[in-house]
Amino acid sequence: QFVFSVYDWDGSNSIDAFDIGNALRALNLNPTLELIGKMGGTQKRGEKRVKLEEFLPIYAQVKKEKDMGCYEDFLECLKLYDKEENGTMLLAELQHSLLALGEKLTEDELENVFKDCMDPEDDDGNIPYAPFLKKMMDNMVVINLK
Repeated sequence: QFVFSVYDWDGSNSIDAFDIGNALRALNLNPTLELIGKMGGTQKRGEKRVKLEEFLPIYAQVKKEKDMGCYEDFLECLKLYDKEENGTMLLAELQHSLLALGEKLTEDELENVFKDCMDPEDDDGNIPYAPFLKKMMDNMVVINLK
């Protein structure tokens, strides 16, 4: 209820459907944009409102979906790119993965994520991927689609 009240900007006991994903992420869930859309989330503010009674089943359903991944899952994926098995990967490979695979980021979104979470690359173009992932998940980098 607390998280719901944070997104209830006007005290109407409802939140904008645009904020469903953000509220779920604040509750330590990691829903995909596709799942948020299926659950009634919108990509623009002001299109729809959701009451607490409607949000709770959404929360319960998303919580049951454990295939969304956690830090360890994502870390294992990034290890596949660690050719030297030293905790680093090519920055170019990370960029390609985030721009071309799954829920693709835009160039602007990628730039913001890297600015907030990326350690400098070394002389060979490698970055330490575990600290990047940790910062990204700790900071709950949320990309707001407009």
